[in-house]
Amino acid sequence: MFWKKKSEPSTPKVEKLPGPKDVPDIVGGHLVTDFNQNPDWVWKLKVVVRRRQESRHAFDVRVFDEFQTAAKNIKVRNYTSLDEHPEFILFEGWFNTDTRQLQLEEKKTV
Repeated sequence: MFWKKKSEPSTPKVEKLPGPKDVPDIVGGHLVTDFNQNPDWVWKLKVVVRRRQESRHAFDVRVFDEFQTAAKNIKVRNYTSLDEHPEFILFEGWFNTDTRQLQLEEKKTV
């Protein structure tokens, strides 16, 4: 015999956000060339991302310095972790890995 399980009301899927990562090439290159930032400093930064709804290749991004957050005992787990500490967001915007489009703005004087 085959028993059918009663289907339970479906809960909306919550996307699991990735943790901090190294700065992607598209973002780092933009910071160095368009924002005239020191490359040695840029490649030491970290980013947190979340997927944008319009494309699976588009991401919101926040750039931060993990040494500054660690000095203040702030654990950055994912993109939303910085909602409570916007003072640590150095640059914020979005990028698309497929079309190579990017938009960033400086959030804090570095």
